[in-house]
Amino acid sequence: MANVISNVFKEELLKGNHDFDGGATYKLALYTSSKTATASDPTAYNSTNEQSDTGTYSAGGGTLSNPAVTGGSSASTAYVDFDDISFTTATITARYAQIYRSDGSAPTNNSVCVLDFGGNFSTTSGTFTVQFPSGGTSTAILRLA
Repeated sequence: MANVISNVFKEELLKGNHDFDGGATYKLALYTSSKTATASDPTAYNSTNEQSDTGTYSAGGGTLSNPAVTGGSSASTAYVDFDDISFTTATITARYAQIYRSDGSAPTNNSVCVLDFGGNFSTTSGTFTVQFPSGGTSTAILRLA
């Protein structure tokens, strides 16, 4: 399976309910290989098949830092980039991650996308890092062309 943009995100984006340039808070939650990862499901964050950990990862995941939107009137592609996110002293095995809006404003906890790592990645009492590709018109996780 590949990364998928959630159907609910597409609708909410056209309604003007997302602001990746500092107006909203987005989180990343980690999931096991049992996660349902399609564009129509999930529609919102939930803890079903979410990774559990004894370290710094907790239910709901972590906040994505420094979202930056790039594009403009002369660019044919606009994209958003985030800082990499790490969970330290973590014991985690994750296959998927879900990005969702979490700031309490509508659409609260609605899914943006589900990322497929292509296999299980693990750490035992170490640092689990989700490294985003460099921001670019053909590399960013979220982009509109």
